[in-house]
Amino acid sequence: MGDHIIGEDYELWDIVSDGPLDKLKINAEEVNVPNTRADCTAKDLKKWEKNSKAKKWLGCGLGPDEYNRIQICTAAKQIWDTLQVAHEGTPQVKRSRETLLYSQYENFAIKEGETIQEMYTRFTILTNELKSLRRTFSEEERVEKILTRVLPISWESKITAI
Repeated sequence: MGDHIIGEDYELWDIVSDGPLDKLKINAEEVNVPNTRADCTAKDLKKWEKNSKAKKWLGCGLGPDEYNRIQICTAAKQIWDTLQVAHEGTPQVKRSRETLLYSQYENFAIKEGETIQEMYTRFTILTNELKSLRRTFSEEERVEKILTRVLPISWESKITAI
C-alpha cells in the first residue's frame, strides 16, 4: 500500500507516516488549545488537504469490515496505525511471530516426497514473511542455507558441482 501511495504522491506518504500537523497551539497563558482554521497557514491547509487525499486512498482499498475499523479516524496516520496493528499485531506480537518464523527458518528442511520446486516455494514464503517483519537474509545466505542444510544427501554431487 505504501508503494501505491508513494507512486501517487510522495508527500501523501509523509502525511500517512508522520501525520498532517499538530492540532494544538500554545495560547498566551501557555496552555494547549486547538488550532482554528484562522490559525492555519496556506502550507498547513495544504497538509490537511493531502491528509484527506491520503485518507481517501487508504479507505478506498478496504472492505466493509476493515472500513468499520477506521471510520472514526480523523487522520491518515491514525488509519495507517490502526490497520498496522490489526494486520501485523502489536510490537510484542510481531516479536513473537518473528521468533517463531526464525525458528522455522533455522529448522527448515525438505519434506519427504516434496519436490525441489515445492520446497523452494515454501522457503521463499517463509523468507518473505520474515522480510515483512524486517528480518532479511542476503541472496548468498539463502543459497547457502538451501545448498548446505536443506537439500538431501542424494544431492551432494550436484551441490559440489554447483
